[in-house]
Amino acid sequence: MNEMKKAVISVLGTDKKGIIAQVSRILYENDANILDISQTIVSGLFSMILIADISSEACSFDALKTELDALGDRLGVQIRTQRSEIFEAMHQI
Repeated sequence: MNEMKKAVISVLGTDKKGIIAQVSRILYENDANILDISQTIVSGLFSMILIADISSEACSFDALKTELDALGDRLGVQIRTQRSEIFEAMHQI
Protein backbone atom coordinates (compact mmCIF):
# COMPACT_ATOMS: atom_id res chain seq x y z
CA MET A 1 0.00 0.00 0.00
CA ASN A 2 1.28 3.46 -0.90
CA GLU A 3 1.86 6.04 1.80
CA MET A 4 -0.63 8.90 1.68
CA LYS A 5 0.74 12.07 0.10
CA LYS A 6 -0.68 15.32 1.43
CA ALA A 7 -0.62 18.98 0.53
CA VAL A 8 -1.02 21.94 2.88
CA ILE A 9 -2.98 24.75 1.23
CA SER A 10 -3.41 28.17 2.82
CA VAL A 11 -5.52 31.05 1.57
CA LEU A 12 -5.34 34.62 2.85
CA GLY A 13 -7.03 37.77 1.60
CA THR A 14 -10.10 39.96 1.62
CA ASP A 15 -13.25 37.92 2.11
CA LYS A 16 -15.45 37.42 -0.93
CA LYS A 17 -18.10 34.99 -2.00
CA GLY A 18 -17.00 31.64 -3.46
CA ILE A 19 -13.41 31.27 -2.23
CA ILE A 20 -14.00 27.89 -0.58
CA ALA A 21 -16.18 26.68 -3.45
CA GLN A 22 -13.59 27.55 -6.09
CA VAL A 23 -10.66 26.04 -4.17
CA SER A 24 -12.75 22.90 -3.55
CA ARG A 25 -13.66 22.69 -7.25
CA ILE A 26 -10.01 22.73 -8.29
CA LEU A 27 -9.18 20.05 -5.72
CA TYR A 28 -12.06 17.90 -6.98
CA GLU A 29 -11.06 18.36 -10.64
CA ASN A 30 -7.50 17.27 -9.76
CA ASP A 31 -8.72 14.17 -7.87
CA ALA A 32 -7.54 15.53 -4.51
CA ASN A 33 -9.58 15.00 -1.34
CA ILE A 34 -9.97 17.46 1.54
CA LEU A 35 -8.94 15.75 4.77
CA ASP A 36 -9.17 18.70 7.15
CA ILE A 37 -10.16 22.33 6.77
CA SER A 38 -10.32 25.41 8.97
CA GLN A 39 -11.40 28.86 7.91
CA THR A 40 -12.19 32.10 9.63
CA ILE A 41 -13.08 35.67 8.82
CA VAL A 42 -11.80 38.48 11.04
CA SER A 43 -12.70 42.08 10.19
CA GLY A 44 -13.26 41.14 6.55
CA LEU A 45 -9.99 39.21 6.27
CA PHE A 46 -10.47 35.61 5.12
CA SER A 47 -8.01 32.92 6.14
CA MET A 48 -8.17 29.20 5.47
CA ILE A 49 -5.84 26.28 5.85
CA LEU A 50 -6.62 22.85 4.55
CA ILE A 51 -4.95 19.50 4.25
CA ALA A 52 -5.61 17.57 1.04
CA ASP A 53 -4.87 13.98 0.09
CA ILE A 54 -2.98 14.12 -3.21
CA SER A 55 -2.12 10.41 -3.36
CA SER A 56 -4.17 9.67 -6.48
CA GLU A 57 -2.14 8.87 -9.58
CA ALA A 58 -4.47 11.28 -11.40
CA CYS A 59 -3.36 14.13 -9.12
CA SER A 60 -0.28 16.07 -10.22
CA PHE A 61 1.05 18.31 -7.45
CA ASP A 62 2.58 20.72 -9.97
CA ALA A 63 -0.66 21.04 -11.97
CA LEU A 64 -2.68 21.52 -8.77
CA LYS A 65 -0.30 24.22 -7.52
CA THR A 66 -0.39 26.00 -10.89
CA GLU A 67 -4.20 26.04 -10.95
CA LEU A 68 -4.45 27.25 -7.35
CA ASP A 69 -1.87 29.99 -8.00
CA ALA A 70 -3.92 31.15 -11.00
CA LEU A 71 -7.10 31.09 -8.91
CA GLY A 72 -5.41 33.22 -6.25
CA ASP A 73 -4.48 35.76 -8.92
CA ARG A 74 -8.06 35.85 -10.26
CA LEU A 75 -9.58 36.24 -6.78
CA GLY A 76 -6.95 38.67 -5.49
CA VAL A 77 -5.98 36.39 -2.58
CA GLN A 78 -2.77 34.62 -1.69
CA ILE A 79 -2.93 30.84 -2.11
CA ARG A 80 0.10 28.86 -0.98
CA THR A 81 0.37 25.16 -1.79
CA GLN A 82 3.09 23.03 -0.20
CA ARG A 83 3.80 19.33 0.04
CA SER A 84 3.13 18.31 3.64
CA GLU A 85 6.58 16.77 4.13
CA ILE A 86 8.25 20.06 3.16
CA PHE A 87 5.84 22.03 5.35
CA GLU A 88 6.53 19.74 8.31
CA ALA A 89 10.32 19.89 7.81
CA MET A 90 10.24 23.70 7.68
CA HIS A 91 8.38 23.88 11.00
CA GLN A 92 10.42 21.42 13.04
CA ILE A 93 12.57 22.74 15.85
